[in-house]
Amino acid sequence: MKPRLDFSAESRMRVLVLTALGTLFCICVALLIDSYSFQEGWRWGDRPINNVIIPLVLAPPFFFVMLSKLRELAIAHRELLHISTTDSLTECINRRAFTLLVDRYLDRMIASKTRRQGALLVIDVDHFKKVNDSFGHETGDAALKLVADTMRSQVRESDAVGRIGGEEFGVFLPGVSKEQAEAIAERIRSAIEKIDFLPAGKPYRLSVSIGGSAFDGNSSFSDLYRQADQLLYEAKRGGRNRVRFLAANQAVSMMH
Repeated sequence: MKPRLDFSAESRMRVLVLTALGTLFCICVALLIDSYSFQEGWRWGDRPINNVIIPLVLAPPFFFVMLSKLRELAIAHRELLHISTTDSLTECINRRAFTLLVDRYLDRMIASKTRRQGALLVIDVDHFKKVNDSFGHETGDAALKLVADTMRSQVRESDAVGRIGGEEFGVFLPGVSKEQAEAIAERIRSAIEKIDFLPAGKPYRLSVSIGGSAFDGNSSFSDLYRQADQLLYEAKRGGRNRVRFLAANQAVSMMH
């Protein structure tokens, strides 16, 4: 498979190509201006070569510097956007960005009048306070990173993993059935249970409780989150390290 050329606002290729095109444009403009006379119409100037040499000397550094500055601004904008939407510890998207992403997806679904299915998972690390109290906050941070990395490894690129707060995470699964979402939730739970976590050189088993709410029609993030959060606490009351899931038709009855 051939590598695709990158002409994004952050690429060097864009700077070089646009510099060349800008220089060529300046040469063409110089030739046109020098070759036209109101009295004589079109004719070559006295020294047409100057219309090539002068733009070749002046235009490339001008365009290169200007486009390089625009590239730096694009890179800075991307980095600021990443910082503002990403949790610095786990590299998951933060709560605000996660909420906006889910709500915008659901709003587009309503606006397009299409019935798409999907699910929201709310995931909480079991007895996480014990990890912090027993091994310290630095070890607790390492545990959260492991959990976040494991969750991302179990979902698709199109799915969203967010840190909602503390030891609680959210996973948005667009375009999956209730059965598929439940299988993904169970896969996440099982994978986290198998993490090799060795604080102070001793094995310590991490686990998560998961509440999930499926949808196949109009819904909102707040509705899905409330339903999934209730099921999360059911999973905790049921003994933790387990999944509790709600189908779309059950979610409707739960709201009334």
